[in-house]
Amino acid sequence: MLQKEFAENNISIGRDRFFEILKQANLLVERKPCRARTTDSRHCLPVFHNLFSGKSWSGPNQAWVSDLTYIRTEHDFLYTALITDAYSRKIVGYHIGDSLEAQGCIGALEMALKGLPAGQRPIHHSDRGIQYCCHAYVDILLSRQFTISMTEILHCYENSMAERVNGTLKDEYEMNRTFRTKEQAKAALDQAVMQYNHRRPHLSLKYRCPADVHAQVA
Repeated sequence: MLQKEFAENNISIGRDRFFEILKQANLLVERKPCRARTTDSRHCLPVFHNLFSGKSWSGPNQAWVSDLTYIRTEHDFLYTALITDAYSRKIVGYHIGDSLEAQGCIGALEMALKGLPAGQRPIHHSDRGIQYCCHAYVDILLSRQFTISMTEILHCYENSMAERVNGTLKDEYEMNRTFRTKEQAKAALDQAVMQYNHRRPHLSLKYRCPADVHAQVA
């Protein structure tokens, strides 16, 4: 993103030196440890095998990855459900709310489904949290003839793409801060998702932005 400005000002600098300068100027965002548990896989609901691992994708809407994370406020936690396209890295659905119940994940799924072209049925991949295994959520996927995939053993590693998106929103777009109010947190999430989709270049996308890749390829 800065290469053009560097060239115009005859600046030549490598990545490591660039980050060293940012660190000296206190411009790097420090990671904060996770303290809230959002995944409860200890239940008796049906689960599904991991059909996502080892696959490669050639276009959008072939596979979606899903995850649930928390956002702090001064009074309580809010919980954010995200659905990301595995090829374009675009966040295609999200929802923020007060509860860990499945309704938040369903809200993110409903948003993603609104933007899904007719006839396309992505593999839906998630961890084995009760929100993704509950009948209300699974029934929506089955009614749309989706293939369901879930982590089996190393849950964080088997859902690493979705975990990285959560980490990016928190580490790069300040969603790891403690917000004063719920309204402030919700507005910040809307802005973070917009910036991530439309302004953040990805190395895996040859430094293009997720929304551009998603639209162009689709």
